[in-house]
Amino acid sequence: QVQLQESGPGLVKPSQTLSLTCTVSGGSITTNYYYWSWIRQPPGKGLEWIGYIAYSGSTYYSPSLKSRTSISRDTSNNQISLQLSSVTPEDTAVYYCARGTQAGTLVSWGQGTQVAVSS
Repeated sequence: QVQLQESGPGLVKPSQTLSLTCTVSGGSITTNYYYWSWIRQPPGKGLEWIGYIAYSGSTYYSPSLKSRTSISRDTSNNQISLQLSSVTPEDTAVYYCARGTQAGTLVSWGQGTQVAVSS
C-alpha cells in the first residue's frame, strides 16, 4: 500500500520560499500512470489544487499559482518536493501531497502538514 508523508518547516516568513517534501513508500513515483499532486487547505476554506508532477517527470501547475510554484522529484529517494516563492499570510494552510490517476482521481493522500506564514 502506497503511503505519503509530508515534511517541512511549520513557519515561514513573508516573502520567503516555502519548501516541502513528500516521501513516498510502498510504490515508485515513476510508476505508470500516476500523478503526484500538491493540494492545500487554508483555514476555514476548501481544498485548493496547486499542481502535479507526473510519472514521466512532466509538471502542470494551477494558473493562479503558476508564477510562484515549482514541483520537482528525487527518484533516488522517492520524494516529491514543492517550492512556493514570495509567500504571504494568505499562503497559510495545511499542505497535502496526493497520488492521482490518469483519470484525475486522487487515490492516496498524506496526512498533511500545517504551514503558517508569519513574521
